[in-house]
Amino acid sequence: MLKEVKPNVRQVKLGWWGPEVSEVCFGSLAISPLQGRVTFAEGVQVLRYALEQGINWIDTAEIYDNYPQIAQALQGYPDVKVVSKSYAVTAEEMAKCLERARVGLNRDVIDFFLLHEQESALTLKGHQGAWEELQKAKADGRVRYIGISTHAIDAVKAGALQPGLDVIHPLVNHQGLGIIDGGLEEMLDALRFASEMGIGIYAMKVFGGGHLASHPHTALDFIRNTPSIQGMALGMSSKEEVDFNLRYLAGQEISEDLKAAVTYRERKLYIADWCQGCGRCCETCPQGALSLEEIDEGGQVQAIVDSSQCVLCGYCGRVCPHFCLKIV
Repeated sequence: MLKEVKPNVRQVKLGWWGPEVSEVCFGSLAISPLQGRVTFAEGVQVLRYALEQGINWIDTAEIYDNYPQIAQALQGYPDVKVVSKSYAVTAEEMAKCLERARVGLNRDVIDFFLLHEQESALTLKGHQGAWEELQKAKADGRVRYIGISTHAIDAVKAGALQPGLDVIHPLVNHQGLGIIDGGLEEMLDALRFASEMGIGIYAMKVFGGGHLASHPHTALDFIRNTPSIQGMALGMSSKEEVDFNLRYLAGQEISEDLKAAVTYRERKLYIADWCQGCGRCCETCPQGALSLEEIDEGGQVQAIVDSSQCVLCGYCGRVCPHFCLKIV
């Protein structure tokens, strides 16, 4: 039996002016109600375990609806940093989002706050009011660092030129799965540009929403070996997943038992047959993976999913008024 040795978690600096953090950021979507993999209490336990192992920052978003879960896990960990995000458009909306985060996370200062899922210079322009409020919050100390998250190449390029931007959280993986406006090489070019501008970059969807999880070594190695990317947010919902990822990145031997414990189980988006075809999920899906299809001659339509495009984020389930969508 292998001796259990706590992994040595690598520390990285986010961009030229960002903080030093662990290479791995805990992606809390995996323990949130949005994905429903674990209970509230189980999620707290997994997150606290990750902090005990040396992960020192957490990625969340207003849409994940898990501020209380994170706040409970952070008791006794005042130095752990938190990233949150919102879809706010106006300054007034952003001010409310920031206050909800501060109250919900029980923190006077939010370490990072990002505009969620920006797509281009045009969408950034449309969120100008919210961005100006983020700049104001950074100036008056409510937030330390500001930026964007995105699945789009154009947004990475535009974000790198956005006044006051500190960090970009892009979708990137070794097959380019989930990029909405081009291919992997174009995304890597954009990330190089942003990195040369001094922007801090930490990757999302490293495992392509689960599509690449059967070869985790390849997925993790790709991100670590891309010079323009400093860190990665990994969604983890079990202690075994935390152990596997951290031990692999630390170059430690991994037992067969641990490998077996994290063997990837195929997951998919389930759409119930009582779907009314309202189309809200289609409008929400950032990947364009959902569409409406006619199911009978009477014109009744229901949502269908293109599994090759779905990254299993679960955002669609949140807007469904009839609770038809679930990741299983």
